[in-house]
Amino acid sequence: MEGKIKNPKFKEFKDKISKASLIAIKNMGFKQMTDIQSEVLPKALNGDDVVATAKTGSGKTLAFLIPAVESVVKALADSKQGTLCIIISPTRELATQTYTVLQDIIYPHHESITATLVIGGENRKMQSAALAEGVNIVVATPGRLFDHMRTKEFDYRQVNCLILDEADKIFQYGFEEDLKQIISRLPKNRQTMLFSATQSETTEALIRSAMKESVQSINTNEDNDRATVEGLKQGYVICETEFRLHWLHKLLKKTQNSKIMVFFSSCKSVEFHHEFLSNYCNMPVLCIHGKMNQADRTSTINSFYNADKMALFCTDLAARGLDIPAVDWIVQFDPPSDANEYIHRVGRTARGLGAEGRAVLLLRPEEKGFLDYLQHARIYLDKYELWDRYTDLKLKMNKAMEDPEFNKLAIEAFEGYIRALEVKKLKHVFNLLDMDLDGVARSFGLDQKPDVDIRVGFSKKHRPRKRMAALLANKGTAPTKQCKT
Repeated sequence: MEGKIKNPKFKEFKDKISKASLIAIKNMGFKQMTDIQSEVLPKALNGDDVVATAKTGSGKTLAFLIPAVESVVKALADSKQGTLCIIISPTRELATQTYTVLQDIIYPHHESITATLVIGGENRKMQSAALAEGVNIVVATPGRLFDHMRTKEFDYRQVNCLILDEADKIFQYGFEEDLKQIISRLPKNRQTMLFSATQSETTEALIRSAMKESVQSINTNEDNDRATVEGLKQGYVICETEFRLHWLHKLLKKTQNSKIMVFFSSCKSVEFHHEFLSNYCNMPVLCIHGKMNQADRTSTINSFYNADKMALFCTDLAARGLDIPAVDWIVQFDPPSDANEYIHRVGRTARGLGAEGRAVLLLRPEEKGFLDYLQHARIYLDKYELWDRYTDLKLKMNKAMEDPEFNKLAIEAFEGYIRALEVKKLKHVFNLLDMDLDGVARSFGLDQKPDVDIRVGFSKKHRPRKRMAALLANKGTAPTKQCKT
């Protein structure tokens, strides 16, 4: 059988990529292109509009940063000045990471190319000053970028390149209107590139509104029979609801010499599990979520980035684009909303050519149908056996519950868990009507379920479900098991 044809080396594009950029690429340790880079670069460097889909960890960032920088090189050679390229990311963390890689690429250009980072949570006046000076490349989140576009200081009339990274997530985070306004204000005669690990209906609508009819579509996933990278070993565990915390405690003990990311469905759940396991079980755990201030978020990411072994508890804020080195395990303590989110979560490990990583998905018995859904999306998981024995956490939990603030946090985490389930689309899998709410309460250390109105979030078409949910909230207790010691 014929071997796979090797992708070209970056130096083969010396007529399309400037000498300074090639020096930067070499200094970063890259010689041969990945699949997505070899597909994108010829078209993007030619000035074409591009829609590119590739697995996480496949080199998308470099695939759009190189054309971005080269578009600026050409514009400056034509005596154009000011802001020439805008790169939009859905989260502050992803924007910061993109900006960091960009700095490596433009460094050999000896300050002929300038760049700035425009994100929420940082000093607005300093950002405004940089934009007023006409910085060449702006890496931004949508909300803060649009804020500046409504001022007189920011002149974006010369922008000839727009890049949308993880565009489907930009919509999902509620920036749809901001993005529409941004696109409508930018010059029409520009190059637009859209990159993501997955595509959705929202990205299709965006492509129609923001890009030329002659857009080049690239999907390096199509030739693969799996939606995740080869070096990823992934499986699932079925665990009774009330023992989920015990399972996580044992997993952290088993992986104490590893670098792992644990995904939760709500900010309060992240806080609850972080508080209990770090303060009452003396485990080395960090946490990050969207309600933290930017300084704390940045500090946490930097600490985890530089750690050799550590657990990071997070929401899906950390699921997109973050390129953190040597993550050994991805633990999905709460299931993702869909296959796309699953792909993005596990994409934080096994990043790059030849890299390996592990992932495990924790499911309640009632959620086993999610596996069929994943198989339809070409995601295949092995079954991992449940451990026979757990540490009895009752004494530690009782001690924690003596603190009124922790007790309050447990109730809020319970409510956050319920709210997250309410908005999931796969109602036949994530069904509140089948849920043992008392078991959920016990998983958060509560003796009984709090009085939470679980009817919130149901639309008119779900009124029968809404009435039934109200009944369930006020009655019904499923049989429980005793903790193993």
